[in-house]
Amino acid sequence: MTSFTDLMSSVAEDDSTYRVTVPADWLQGRTTYGGLSAALCAEAAQRALPDLPPLRSAQFAFIGPASGPLSISVSVLRRGKSAVFVGVDLTGDAGLATRALLNYGVARDSKLTYADVPMPKVSMPADSEPFFPADRPTITFQQHFESRKGGGARPFSPDNDPEYLIWFRHRDERARSGMVPLIALADAPPPAAMAIFPQPGPISTMTWSLDILSDAPATDDGWWLVQSRAEAASQGYSPQTMMVWNAKGEAVIAARQNVAIFV
Repeated sequence: MTSFTDLMSSVAEDDSTYRVTVPADWLQGRTTYGGLSAALCAEAAQRALPDLPPLRSAQFAFIGPASGPLSISVSVLRRGKSAVFVGVDLTGDAGLATRALLNYGVARDSKLTYADVPMPKVSMPADSEPFFPADRPTITFQQHFESRKGGGARPFSPDNDPEYLIWFRHRDERARSGMVPLIALADAPPPAAMAIFPQPGPISTMTWSLDILSDAPATDDGWWLVQSRAEAASQGYSPQTMMVWNAKGEAVIAARQNVAIFV
């Protein structure tokens, strides 16, 4: 397997464009999975603009399959006193694969400090069973993550609510800190609507938006709790909400996705 750290190290600059080929062990079917495409966009932005402040929000549109040699272009859309907007396009053999809009911002003094995103009651990783049963095949890229079922459902269990509560961490110990590895991990769960699928079927993430709640997310032993809950499923699409907490129960990412479903 190619570790996450080695894969990011293989991203090479070529005349103001970044190039990388994603190995087969990081694919979801015929394409790079969305979280890795998003992480590659964030990595290229950091390489091109090393003086960026912390990432505050990001929007990703997964337009087409990210396969074959990939090229990544980065452009500054606007730079203000405290915020920078960056556009990133990731292109593969089939054309434009991912378009990203990244917003970076310096911390500002504020009279407001408020949070109402408590971590659900779940079992801790050491006390939790594997999320993916050993007797069932998993999506290829999942081999790069350890996962534990903290609560909620599993795919193909239609009598349960369409919600996952999964502890994830990178198997690559060098990828257990930093924003880019966290972006890749935050999209590791299968879509929550798959919990109520009557049988296996294809899926494809269309859009993903992230709000980063900490300028320096950190956790213990690399474990992050990822919650994914389907809000609806109709006419072949399912919007879902997502949250990420660290091992201490501190919220670090609030997110939304829209997923195309083919069942």
